Amino acid sequence: MDGRDVDDLRPIKAKYGVPGDLVSCHTGVVAGYVVEGHVPADVIARLLRERPNVAGIAVPGMPSGSPGMESPGQRPEPYNVFTFERGRKMGVYATR
Repeated sequence: MDGRDVDDLRPIKAKYGVPGDLVSCHTGVVAGYVVEGHVPADVIARLLRERPNVAGIAVPGMPSGSPGMESPGQRPEPYNVFTFERGRKMGVYATR
């Protein structure tokens, strides 16, 4: 696993075609798919099983209740996991 901290993620997000309205705080590449933001592990596993024809999946922002954003006593907010292809949002892949 290769991980690194960088000061400016904009060039990385641009390189992988993450649409501006789906940007979050983390960008990764898993088996050739871009994973943007706080995407649940089971949704990533589904992506790898189904292998849809998309560049990646994303959870924009940092919704309460998404992985790593859980807070005791705070109700999770509903959020969507979107698919995207080189700079354009395609659709909803999962809802939480």
